Amino acid sequence: MKIRIRLFVDYPTTCLALVLITGLTGCAEAPEPRPNILWITVEDMSPRLGVYGDTLSSTPHIDQLAAEGVRYTHAFSVSGVCAPSRAALITGMYPTSIGAHHMRTTMAHGDLPGPYLTVPPPEVKAFTEYLRAAGYYTTNNAKTDYQFAPITDSRQPVTAWDESGRDAHWRNRRPGQPFFAVFNSTRTHESRVWPDPDEEAILDPRLVDVPPYYPDTPVVRADIARHYDNIARVDRWVGSILAELEDEGLADSTIVFFFSDHGDGLPRAKRWIYDSGIRVPLIVRWPGGVAPGSVDDRLVSFVDFGPTVLSLAGVPLPEHLQGRPFLSEAATAPREYVFAARDRMDEVYDMMRAVRDGRYKYIRNFYPERPYVRTIAYRDRMPTMQELLRLNASGELTGPQALWFRQTKPTEELYDTQRDPHEIHNLADSAAYADVLARMRAELESWMTNVGDLGAVPEADMIETMWPGRVQPVTATPKSEVLSREGECMTVRLVGETDGASIAYTTDLGDDAHWMLYTNPLTVCVGSALVRARAVRYGYRESEEAVVYYGVRG
Repeated sequence: MKIRIRLFVDYPTTCLALVLITGLTGCAEAPEPRPNILWITVEDMSPRLGVYGDTLSSTPHIDQLAAEGVRYTHAFSVSGVCAPSRAALITGMYPTSIGAHHMRTTMAHGDLPGPYLTVPPPEVKAFTEYLRAAGYYTTNNAKTDYQFAPITDSRQPVTAWDESGRDAHWRNRRPGQPFFAVFNSTRTHESRVWPDPDEEAILDPRLVDVPPYYPDTPVVRADIARHYDNIARVDRWVGSILAELEDEGLADSTIVFFFSDHGDGLPRAKRWIYDSGIRVPLIVRWPGGVAPGSVDDRLVSFVDFGPTVLSLAGVPLPEHLQGRPFLSEAATAPREYVFAARDRMDEVYDMMRAVRDGRYKYIRNFYPERPYVRTIAYRDRMPTMQELLRLNASGELTGPQALWFRQTKPTEELYDTQRDPHEIHNLADSAAYADVLARMRAELESWMTNVGDLGAVPEADMIETMWPGRVQPVTATPKSEVLSREGECMTVRLVGETDGASIAYTTDLGDDAHWMLYTNPLTVCVGSALVRARAVRYGYRESEEAVVYYGVRG
């Protein structure tokens, strides 16, 4: 079957599509040529890099990337764990604002409510949809974990990516088409710190620095050393991705981001909103756009990443985004504060909120009667965690080591992160810091109100609003409208009836079809043509597939 489909992909028409999608009143001119953008992401890693001053780190490729770009010293995730943080990265929205704040919604946790998929407000999209509408080829290799699609479904959702999976690569785009690509490594994930008899140790555990909230034991030192070993291994992987860019002549036309999804995958770091859990490395190489070897001390939040990429690509920013660009000509004034949240972690409920400026961190504990440490089966497999639990049970933890094992929390915590980077000296009761405490408390309360924080809503009640009767809603099947006919061609518009749904379409017949994002009417020609369409509303079940046009003649 021979099929011809004519798409309107010139920039003025793409601008019109974006205006219709985002509700904006106009578009800036697209940059010529538009840059490629590459995210190289890792997991569970604080700024333990040579370029950040860590002398134990062996990261020559990442350090070289920083020498060729800009290093951000105050970049923060919005959570100390992956799924809520990744929801913020892909949407430009705070997880507490869109119901993606519990870790993780897509899995069952005993008798707790769920599993379920988050249903964000209808205007909320993966920012990659706006890139696709603007003509970018988007690829994800391979982790998603956004809370609003099954983590076993690599499409995540089909409208967000041209490709998502282990084989996704920028090489599969059309010649000359700009790309946005993500490559993610799990090499530094928490689970890789667990002992593996098949892996040879690199760093001598006797050399590591032990934070004051850990006991200085061989078990703890061994875990920290293994974490460094994994960082060294992931550095080689980073080098291989950068070499691919260089070999294909793309290094000068590609803006490269390197960052982690949250802080270290170690106890009292991962799952927590202390700096050890939310401060991340962030390096951006932009040939001709940033000064090589520069350092930027501005505060950057994960909600800013999507808006920054859109601005770099010349794509107008939807009005609902809560983040702000921190790079490019569209960069706004530096932030005064960043915010973070901790809610349900697997089988354990908690609610903590944090605000941080360039120096101070304020934390509000909404369940002060609950201890910090409770059983989380996955985390408790870590040797360091087992060591901490053993020593606490025998009464051998002292000083800062014992703070995390208190049976209650203070309602408020305040830390001077310059003088106390490990956040162990709570200043909330100090009269000398009363003004700082009041200011930070007011900023946190204002932020929670402004973003519509859902933390106080019982999870079961929130699920009921998303999935009435605990049944996953289904996206309505898209329909088609014939706008005009001319000879053997007709112009067809695809229409979705579910509020907030996006539409994907393809002319391929196989199961491995390439699904494109629908933004403009299609002109379909020749005697017999087939267009398949699916509608996607985040958190809903995908629609039934529709054959929206079949056969022009007759």
